[in-house]
Amino acid sequence: MNMINAAPALQETDELRADIYALLATLLRQPPQPDLLTWLKEIQPDQDEDSPMARAWSSLALHASHSAHEQLDDEHHNLFIGVGRGELMPFGCWYLTGSLMEKPLVILREDLELLGFERQPEVKEPEDHIAALCEVMSMLILSGRSYEIQHQFWQKHIQSWAEKFFKDLQNAEHAVFYTAVGLLGQAFTQQEDNWFLQLSPAAREGGQQQ
Repeated sequence: MNMINAAPALQETDELRADIYALLATLLRQPPQPDLLTWLKEIQPDQDEDSPMARAWSSLALHASHSAHEQLDDEHHNLFIGVGRGELMPFGCWYLTGSLMEKPLVILREDLELLGFERQPEVKEPEDHIAALCEVMSMLILSGRSYEIQHQFWQKHIQSWAEKFFKDLQNAEHAVFYTAVGLLGQAFTQQEDNWFLQLSPAAREGGQQQ
């Protein structure tokens, strides 16, 4: 995704949220490149924290430490691409309707246009790919869109199916490293749900610039 226009200074919480969305987008779009894999191996969560997110970060670091780039290429291909199709279908329409290219994608495309997003020519997958939706959330945050706009997009296009997808990823036959990605995705979607719920109406409307 490309976004027309860019953005103000952010609070630390928002920077972290944007970074996690961007990380999930990268890992779901393609297997981690060697430099990212090295970074993942060095993640050190707070040892005193016992939360779903902390456990997910620990699992991701552990799985990265026992993964080779070539193995991850095969794993990503088997999970998301395959011959004809991968083990999982990482598309909103598939989870919402059981088919691809259905009405939820039409609505998503309309909303993306209103928000000022345009699809990159080299991207072949439809816009309801989970990686694309994570990219959009990251860019909404980084561009300073209000929490209300972020929440509307999250609620309309991600909330209803993403957690189910991340659970399926953890249980997929071909998932090894990607079980940890699924764990992080599930923990983060739960965290986002709770975070939006805890926002006051005033914060939701004016938390960031429009």
